[in-house]
Amino acid sequence: MDFKDQIDIKRLPEHIAIIMDGNGRWAKNQGKFRVFGHESGVLSVKDIVEGCVEIGVKYLTVYAFSTENWNRPIEEVNALMELLISTINQEAETLNRNNIKLNAIGDLKSLPQKCIDDLANAMEKTKANTKCTLTLALSYSAKWEIVEAARKLAAQVQEGKISVDQIDEQLFASHLTTVNIPDPELMIRTSGEHRISNYLLWQMAYTELYFTETLWPDFRREHLYEAIVDYQKRERRFGKISEQLN
Repeated sequence: MDFKDQIDIKRLPEHIAIIMDGNGRWAKNQGKFRVFGHESGVLSVKDIVEGCVEIGVKYLTVYAFSTENWNRPIEEVNALMELLISTINQEAETLNRNNIKLNAIGDLKSLPQKCIDDLANAMEKTKANTKCTLTLALSYSAKWEIVEAARKLAAQVQEGKISVDQIDEQLFASHLTTVNIPDPELMIRTSGEHRISNYLLWQMAYTELYFTETLWPDFRREHLYEAIVDYQKRERRFGKISEQLN
């Protein structure tokens, strides 16, 4: 029995977040430049999106480019931006045909203007789609996101729009970039690294973490289904004891 057949569709995670790691190492293993790994990684994104739609996962968020990634060699950063632009332009119609909504979070204004324009255009074209929401985390940092939310709330207090006592978890979360998106139940990181790298720190307070040795360009929907099967074997207690869940 393959992993897809083992999945309990009634207990699917509504939202899966992924850290797509290992492109550079994969390219090095092939004797290629790092950008070759990023290009190959796009094929994995396509397959995983299709896999999510196939079984009914409603939200998929992928860590495409962190704020820390700006510190990489300028040649690699430029290649990544060009790849982002070309992929968005090539895939917008495919997303529409498959009823997938494109979304983006992060410090988007720090991206090249061409990226900003093409991304905005693709998001506008797909905004009415309802089957699955694909969110790209671009120039994203969870610490940046939390600080930005705190600044917005502080400004509202200063302007007399809200009081300090009105600030609670729900109000704070409404000022994050993921507003209207449920917190992920499952986070997958490829390539054998066991950390969350400044990714969705607030949202992943109770997320199940799954780490695999598979490098991202080799990651396909069968690996995704394996992660979901593993997730469904876990008991999610949210601070309670097992007896309280029965």
